Amino acid sequence: MNNLAFALAATIKHDGHGGIADLLSTPEEAAVWLADHAELVAEVLGRRTGPAAVEAWPELVGIRRAVRALFARAVAPGAPSKADADRLMDADAAVRMVNRAADRLGSERLEWPAGGEPVVRRVARTEDPVALVTGAVGRSAIDFLAGPDRDRLRACPAARCVKYFLQDDPRQTWCSPACGNRERVNRHYRRRTAG
Repeated sequence: MNNLAFALAATIKHDGHGGIADLLSTPEEAAVWLADHAELVAEVLGRRTGPAAVEAWPELVGIRRAVRALFARAVAPGAPSKADADRLMDADAAVRMVNRAADRLGSERLEWPAGGEPVVRRVARTEDPVALVTGAVGRSAIDFLAGPDRDRLRACPAARCVKYFLQDDPRQTWCSPACGNRERVNRHYRRRTAG
């Protein structure tokens, strides 16, 4: 699945040492992430944008927080990602933020010239590259959360994992085989030390 909002949410990871790694912790990391995901941004926008990398950092981090809050709401009544559980943005505020970002991409307008046929045109409200990037994330989040993949969204229950994933099989519990293996090893260890 190529979804910009899902890719942005995945920039929060387990650091391998019991903590959380933020892949957007600096403007430079945001620039790298945007360069790596330029195709997804272009797919949502229907065209490439100009450079916005360093300037987009604070807005990307903000909209990522909103997207992860909405992902947590989508997996309810299941538990949200452990990275978000104690600091979730209010869901209504997250919806407003995503909608405001998506609105930056423009709206559809009806044009009906005299003697002609009615045509719906998309009118861009901005050419600001930062607004376009965050707007693309907002539109992507709306499409994802209102689409059929939302029902497959899960938060990985593995002890140290903070990822959201799409469940491919009804029996799939973890985001990856590595998380499943770690959990099975932990369970074995607990049984061996308890007995």
